[in-house]
Amino acid sequence: MSERDEICQLIYTYAERIDAGDFAGVGKLLGTAKLTFEGYDTMVTGAEAIESLYAATTRRLDDGTPKTKHVMTNVIVEVEGATARSRSYYTVLQAVPGELALQPVIAGRYHDAFERVDGRWRFTAMHVFVDLVGDLSAHLSRPI
Repeated sequence: MSERDEICQLIYTYAERIDAGDFAGVGKLLGTAKLTFEGYDTMVTGAEAIESLYAATTRRLDDGTPKTKHVMTNVIVEVEGATARSRSYYTVLQAVPGELALQPVIAGRYHDAFERVDGRWRFTAMHVFVDLVGDLSAHLSRPI
């Protein structure tokens, strides 16, 4: 697998874990990263803190998932030695039977950084931009 493919796989794994409601897995994946959000001064680091953030802000429904699909597109990866950066778009689709018809609920961008340690890539930073907001009433437990 190419370096670009390995990094893309990390990005896609992040989306898959959120959609599965696996916030412990999100925390583990991002545990070596500094997680920041455009417009906020807060930085979240460490697997437990990241897991807690997702658990506190994202609703999990009766099946343990948020009933979302994070669609990752426009992934640009730039590798320079043992470090890399990426930019990507996300669109979150959600459908909650009896509550919310299938629709995009939020879209934006991720700017991520990575490092290769012992032959494996890992996140070192994730910066989240929110560009478009729809009906988040069934997705988030608090307003953004």
